[in-house]
Amino acid sequence: MPVATPAYRSQPIRSWAAHERPRERLYAHGAAALSDAELLAVLLGSGSAGSDAVATGRALLSRAGSLGRLLAEAAEMPPVSGFGPVKRARLIVTLELARRALGEGLIDLPRIESPRDSAQYLRARMVHLRHEVFACLFLDTRHRVLAYEELFRGTIDGASVYPREVVRACLRHHASAVILAHNHPSGVAEPSAADVEITRTLVDALALMDIRVLDHLIIGHGQPVSLAERGQLGQG
Repeated sequence: MPVATPAYRSQPIRSWAAHERPRERLYAHGAAALSDAELLAVLLGSGSAGSDAVATGRALLSRAGSLGRLLAEAAEMPPVSGFGPVKRARLIVTLELARRALGEGLIDLPRIESPRDSAQYLRARMVHLRHEVFACLFLDTRHRVLAYEELFRGTIDGASVYPREVVRACLRHHASAVILAHNHPSGVAEPSAADVEITRTLVDALALMDIRVLDHLIIGHGQPVSLAERGQLGQG
């Protein structure tokens, strides 16, 4: 459980008591004990004139609405005092490093056995996006991960997801199987009728090329919804 965050001080952080400074608290109690604003303060390194790094972190969180949205959309964040190009770059690379670390864990799996094996990685890639993205996780004959690729952006329905492009992507990656995924920016992961329809269309189209659709994961707040687990993939 995070240790209580010190109240805002008008003085710069270097003048705070040692046990209240974010970096010292990090060393003393571990990263999990720090609030989101304190973690951002350690990452940013400094604030600006009249605003310490913790206050800058709080301002960024307030502007973005959540930590996830802040990290996912750092490149598009409007100007905030104390948040210049260098600090913006730090946030962008922090998220990318986290994604790559998750991706390494996925690639190191002997094989994808269940939706849970890929759900964490796909959720990290897609959950905080403000627009809908349709992506594929390409697998070999032993269901080991070959690649991840975003194929379409916009409303996910029959008019925006083209089966021939999904087939081409699978062939380009020499995939024998694929896991489909897309996000719902509303946060509600319940699949729509259009989600089920395009899934069945893709299952049929890929089956002609002897490529199996193992699952279609809908990413929202909370755990992703697996169409395979719901029996909604279709026959193929």
